[in-house]
Amino acid sequence: MIQDLAMAASLGVAVIILSNLVLLPILMSYAGVSAKSVQKQIHSEEHGKHQVWNFLASFTAPKKAQVIVYLTIVVSVCGLFLSQDLKTGDLDSGAPELRPDSRYNKDNAFITANYRTSTDIFVVMVKTPKDQCANYQALDAIDQLQWRLNQLPGVQSTTSLVDKTKRIMSGNNEGNIKWYALNRNQVLLDQASIRTPESFNADCSLVPLFVYLNDHKAETLTTVVKAVEKFSAEFNRDELIFKLAAGNSGIEAATNIVIEESQYKMLFWVYSVVGFLCLLTFRSIRTVLCIIIPLAITSLLCQALMAQIGIGVKVATLPVIALGVGIGVDYGIYIYTKLLSYLDEGMTLKDAYFNTLKTTGKAVAFTGITLGIGVGTWFFSPIKFQADMGILLTFMFIWNMIGALVMIPALTCLINKKVIRNKPVSNDLFVVNDCDSADLKKAS
Repeated sequence: MIQDLAMAASLGVAVIILSNLVLLPILMSYAGVSAKSVQKQIHSEEHGKHQVWNFLASFTAPKKAQVIVYLTIVVSVCGLFLSQDLKTGDLDSGAPELRPDSRYNKDNAFITANYRTSTDIFVVMVKTPKDQCANYQALDAIDQLQWRLNQLPGVQSTTSLVDKTKRIMSGNNEGNIKWYALNRNQVLLDQASIRTPESFNADCSLVPLFVYLNDHKAETLTTVVKAVEKFSAEFNRDELIFKLAAGNSGIEAATNIVIEESQYKMLFWVYSVVGFLCLLTFRSIRTVLCIIIPLAITSLLCQALMAQIGIGVKVATLPVIALGVGIGVDYGIYIYTKLLSYLDEGMTLKDAYFNTLKTTGKAVAFTGITLGIGVGTWFFSPIKFQADMGILLTFMFIWNMIGALVMIPALTCLINKKVIRNKPVSNDLFVVNDCDSADLKKAS
């Protein structure tokens, strides 16, 4: 799923390049820009007070830049602390795509609470030699694992060939409860187990142990997996192997393990690629830091937000963090490229950033707010997954915008001083041709 999403997102970005660089100019050549729009823009530039832009441009001053950096450190530490509670997998019972108060999840909760069954099934597979699945040693080991699993919180019940064999043994002896056990007589065990062919495979070499869970929460699955792994490490041998895992909950547990191992590896590769391409473009490690640091803080705060509002890291949510990096780096590149162009013209950092805000900064703010409002409407969706994605994407779009507009000037002031001119270059020039000192004094 993640690979398919990566392919779709990459193609989507490629189409954006085509539409922005090719289609948009073609459309503008037909539509044009009215004289009224031009006059309105000129009037806005001449008479606008630009209070917001002046406020943001003030962050280029060393003292205010230091304040911004200190606040960033504090926010990062808080985000790191809050993100410690982040879990891998679903954190709610029932269907994760639906809200807890949906009809399906209410019905599922009622059935789970009142019957010894569940839609969340975890299957442990017990492998034996051919025709040895009903061997007393194998059945006794399965019986011990069942007992251990039944003691775990979140486990509703278990069933396997052992239970059916016990019932048949008791039924063959007038239902006497004393016979409801595993008999050491192998002939009796074979006679009882042969009457339950659906409890093992065709050659009697694999026995499934069904574990019915109250839910498929990350904590429940982790507890069961650890218990089975501990038991298999103690009882596994050549002729008896306990394997994980089948059933919908078993597959989800395996998925959670892979995601937990892969999430930081994925972030490492995302940031490595973004950092390398930024370094290739700007040829400055300090510039790369100015662009990457706001993105890293956004990823950290996104994990903290997920931990606090109860969203686990899973197949659906893992790509969102990477998507936020891809969207956020656009803001930083747009702003920094324009900022450097003004600095190359000889402007001070404050003047260069002020002019950047009036052009590219305005577009970045508009884009961030528009995207945030657009995906923010997902919060009202009856589908819980879509609502969760709306919260995360809105947060990342808005915070990436704020980070680009606020942190980039402060970081540039403090760590990338090589691009800054301390004094503005005057544009007021006069030309003197063959004049005396009196003419020069008059001109000055």
